[in-house]
Amino acid sequence: MTDRVGLSPFTVEPSAAFGKIYAGKKVFVTGHTGFKGSWLCEWLLLLGAEVFGYSIDCLEPSLFSQLELKERVHDMRGDVRDLPALREAVSAVKPEFVFHLAAQSLVRRSYADPTSTFTTNVIGSVNMMEALRTSLDRCVAIMITSDKCYENREEPRVYHESDPLGGDDPYSASKAAAEIAIDAYRRSFFFTAQDRQRIAIASARAGNVIGGGDWAADRILPDCVRALQRSEPILVRNENSTRPWQHVFEPLSGYLLLGQKLWNEISAENIEQTRFKELSSAFNFGPLSGSDRAVRDLVTEVLRHWPGRWFPRIDATAPHEARRLNLSIDKAFHLLGWRPVWDFSRAVAETVIWYRAAASKSRTELPRLTQKQIRDYTRDAATSGACWV
Repeated sequence: MTDRVGLSPFTVEPSAAFGKIYAGKKVFVTGHTGFKGSWLCEWLLLLGAEVFGYSIDCLEPSLFSQLELKERVHDMRGDVRDLPALREAVSAVKPEFVFHLAAQSLVRRSYADPTSTFTTNVIGSVNMMEALRTSLDRCVAIMITSDKCYENREEPRVYHESDPLGGDDPYSASKAAAEIAIDAYRRSFFFTAQDRQRIAIASARAGNVIGGGDWAADRILPDCVRALQRSEPILVRNENSTRPWQHVFEPLSGYLLLGQKLWNEISAENIEQTRFKELSSAFNFGPLSGSDRAVRDLVTEVLRHWPGRWFPRIDATAPHEARRLNLSIDKAFHLLGWRPVWDFSRAVAETVIWYRAAASKSRTELPRLTQKQIRDYTRDAATSGACWV
């Protein structure tokens, strides 16, 4: 019997997922030392991929170091703003898949350093596509941007991929600009019949992710963990702001599924009869409609699993951050067959399990816990009928 009510007792190995398309493939991951990048590398390794990471040095503590990924992937250091170095790395590896996650990913930091935010998020994305355009014969590239790329009117509505792009803060604006650049490259260089059999590019806009191993400053979940570890009250800003919270596995499964679908398209014998154009586009990945929660709800759910206290923090001088954001995932559901697996409560529970275990487990045990969570998620996806298992 399983130890989780309502879950199937059988086990599905991650290596069987996504049609085994990643087994033996070279996968180039920018930003592999980051939170999402580290989880993606761990999952790709379980899928049998040969992983090449490209990133600047990461701040410690980091999930990348905790999982000892440096010893298990090809660890390459470089800045995506340096086009010659990036092009040389891509040309040397010749990957079949690229997942571009390298970014300055914090809204509040973008106010302090807008220049680096724009150059990393926009020029870095352009350089990645330029390296693909000039270096590779066949490749699928998933360009990761953000749900904050939309012109957010803070209305009670969901944002679709066709909605206007924009941003009041440097981070959001940089991600909107990156999306415009990605679409321009796609239309200019990757839509002809000849180019379609070489390179396919899609972009992914994910909601707010949570999960073990995120140690970034000014993110609510890591802030909760740091306060709880010190037995201090959690100070919560913007307690009423709502976000499409989801476990990191949700968007990662979407990225991997999108990569699988696009690889099948560029491998087709008759490219003109495939779904290349509609798949080579932008996709939202978020929770089910109506599943968004306020910041206070997230903190309250954390405290159900890790007792503590929280207080609102009022800062009249704080920079603007959007108070409402909701995504439509209809396109991902209808074109990819993708849907989320874990609900809000389960996502928070698994996240807290990871952080509490990280404090007591050794370096050799933590990768096993991380891999177990991927296996649990894969099993639950199979139980729910997910198309990628």
